[in-house]
Amino acid sequence: MAKEEFPGWHGTTIIGVRKGGKVVIAGDGQVSLGQTVIKGTARKVRRLSPGGTDVIAGFAGSTADAFTLLERLEKKLEATPGQLARASVELAKDWRTDKYLQKLEAMLIVSDGKELFVITGAGDVLEPEHDVTAIGSGGNYALAAGRAMMDTDLDAETIARQAMAIAADICVYTNGNLTVETISQ
Repeated sequence: MAKEEFPGWHGTTIIGVRKGGKVVIAGDGQVSLGQTVIKGTARKVRRLSPGGTDVIAGFAGSTADAFTLLERLEKKLEATPGQLARASVELAKDWRTDKYLQKLEAMLIVSDGKELFVITGAGDVLEPEHDVTAIGSGGNYALAAGRAMMDTDLDAETIARQAMAIAADICVYTNGNLTVETISQ
């Protein structure tokens, strides 16, 4: 089967919500190959603690690529403790300029409780304007649902969970088996 004919890995929705002094990153557990669900219990949200800095990260895309990026982010955080923005920019610069890293197909949402970023292979480190961000195949559904709930009395975790439930109802590459991590400012 030619590479362009290969169905590819699909299936991730990750959302980050910042509200009320907390940041919640939630991710579903589905991994699909073409139209087949390969696994329904993948854990795509992780807690990192390099050099005593507490950070949560969620990833979409190739698992091996995401783990490579998470390891690189941990090293950047060890070199710049407590400076998530700087570590994220350094990772994005490496990702954009390193010939090996350029081939990695993943995206990250990261937070230390104060800052919330999306890091992409295009060299972007993006901070959401509305304190909600989402990535992956169901990301746009989760993002729209999360933004619609931000002006309510719901807390960050409830918004993330409900937005993920809506995405799971719409996106065939997203399931309701969630991993949820919370970090406070």
